[in-house]
Amino acid sequence: MATVVLNRRMLIVAGSAVLANGMSGLSLSARAQGLAPTDSMAGGSNNYRKGAPTVDRIGKGGFWMTGTVRRAGDGAPLAGQRVQIWAHTTEGQEHEPQSHGATLTDKNGAFRLDMPQIVPVFGQPHAHLAYDSGEFKTVFLRPVMRSAKETSLEAHFVLQTA
Repeated sequence: MATVVLNRRMLIVAGSAVLANGMSGLSLSARAQGLAPTDSMAGGSNNYRKGAPTVDRIGKGGFWMTGTVRRAGDGAPLAGQRVQIWAHTTEGQEHEPQSHGATLTDKNGAFRLDMPQIVPVFGQPHAHLAYDSGEFKTVFLRPVMRSAKETSLEAHFVLQTA
C-alpha cells in the first residue's frame, strides 16, 4: 500500500483540482439548463418614460450605447425588439425628454445608439435601458461605467416570455 504524504504543497494542489473540477461542473450544468433570463436591476426604472420615441440618435451624439437582446433558454437573437435608453449626459439630465430615445435590434439581436457623452450623477457615470415591448417580460438595466472618460457602454438583455 502506498503512503501519501500530506504537506502544504499537496493540499494546495489537491484543493485546486477540486475547485477546478467543481467549477467546470457548475458551468456545464448551467449550459445544460439553457440561458437564464436577465433580472431587472435596482434603480433601473428611475426616470423611465413609457413610449419614448424611436430615434436615430439622441442629441449631438459622440457616445455609443450598444448591446444585444436574446431569448432565454436557447439564446436566439431577437430582431426588431425595442430598447429604450436614457442617461445624464453633457446635453441633458436623465429626467428630461431630450435625454430619452429608443432603438430597435437588428437581425442579429444587436442594438446601437449614438448619444451624448454620459456624465456622472451621484458619483457614478451610468445609463438606463429598458426592454418594454410586451412580448417578453419587462427588464430594466442600469450599467455603470468604470470611468467617465469611456466613450461607449454595453448592456445585454436575455428575455423571458411574458
